[in-house]
Amino acid sequence: MLKKLKTMKKTTRSNMITYGIVIAAFIILQTLTYTGNLSSLLQGLLVPLCTYVILAVSLNLVVGILGELSLGHAGFMCVGAFSSAFFSKCMRDVITVAPLRFFLALLIGIIVAAIFGIIIGIPVLRLKGDYLAIVTLAFGEIIKNLVNVLFIGVDSNGFHFSTKDIMDLNMEADGTVIVNGPQGITGTPKDSTFLIGTILVLITLFIVLNLINSRDGRAIMAIRDNRIAAESIGINVTKYKLMAFTVSAALAGAAGVLYSHNLSTLSANTNNFGYNMSISILVFVVLGGIGSIRGSMIAAVILTLLPELLRGYSFSDYRMLIYAIVLILMMLFNWAPKAIEWREKYLSFGKRKKEAVK
Repeated sequence: MLKKLKTMKKTTRSNMITYGIVIAAFIILQTLTYTGNLSSLLQGLLVPLCTYVILAVSLNLVVGILGELSLGHAGFMCVGAFSSAFFSKCMRDVITVAPLRFFLALLIGIIVAAIFGIIIGIPVLRLKGDYLAIVTLAFGEIIKNLVNVLFIGVDSNGFHFSTKDIMDLNMEADGTVIVNGPQGITGTPKDSTFLIGTILVLITLFIVLNLINSRDGRAIMAIRDNRIAAESIGINVTKYKLMAFTVSAALAGAAGVLYSHNLSTLSANTNNFGYNMSISILVFVVLGGIGSIRGSMIAAVILTLLPELLRGYSFSDYRMLIYAIVLILMMLFNWAPKAIEWREKYLSFGKRKKEAVK
C-alpha cells in the first residue's frame, strides 16, 4: 500500500512539472509580448506551436503507449480543421460571440475526428507494423484529396454540393461558395489565440497523462508489451486499441480546429495535411522519446522554432543543414546505446545522492 502511494505521489509530481512547464512558458511569452520584446515572427508562431504540441502528444498515445505506427495523423487534423472551419464560416453572422462560436466549432471538430477515428480504427487496427502504417498513410492522403475535389455552396435554396467545379453547383445569384475545391475555405474567423492554444495543450496533457496512469492506460500498455499475454488475462484488445486510437484522433481534430482558426485561408496540401505533416509529427514523437509525453512536447517546440529562428541570421542559407544536424544529435542522444548508458548512470547517481542527503 505504501509503495502504491509513493508511486502515485511520484506520478502526480511528474504531471505537475509537465503542467508547470506549459504555464511558465505561457507567462514568459505573454510577458515578452506585452513588453514588446517578442518579434512579430515569434508571435505568429505561438498558435502553431500549440497545434504541433497537441499533435505530438496525441500521436505519442498511439505510437508510444499503444505501440502502433500510425502515419495518418494529419488526416484526422484535416477532418477537424475543415469541419470546424465550415461551421464557423456558416455561423459567422449568426453567432457573433467569438468564444462561443469557437467552442462550438471545437466540439464539432473533435466529434467528427473521433467518428473518423472509430470508422478507420475498427478495420485498420487489425493490422500490425508496416501494414498499419501504410493504410493510415493512405487514409491521410484520401482525406486530403477528397477535400481538394469538394465544392460546397449555399443560397436561398440551401446547400449545394459538387465534386466537379463551382458552375456545377447550380446556385442562385445570391449564392456563396463556402468550400472551393483546391482553394479551400476563405474567410474563416481568426478566433484562435495563444491563450486558447495553451488551454487546449493543458487539456490534452490532462487527458493523455490521466489515461496513461489509469487502469485503461495500464491495459493499453500491457497490449503494447505482449498482446498474447494481455488476451490471456482477459483484456479486450480491440476495445483498448480502439480507445487509444479514437482519443488520439479526437485530439488531432482539436489541433486542426486551432490550426484552421489561425488562418484566413484554409487549403489542403501536402505540407499542412499530407504525408509531410504526418512524418513531421512522427519525428517529434521519435526524437522526443517514444512514450515520453514531456519529450514530445519539448521536441515539437524546438524543431518548430529552430528553422524559423535560423532564417533571420547570416547563415540562413544553411538553416536546413543545421536543422538536420540537430535532428541527428537528438536522435543519437535519445537512442544511441552509449548515450542511454550515460543517462541511466547519471540518473542513478543523482538518485543515490538524494537518498544520501535524506
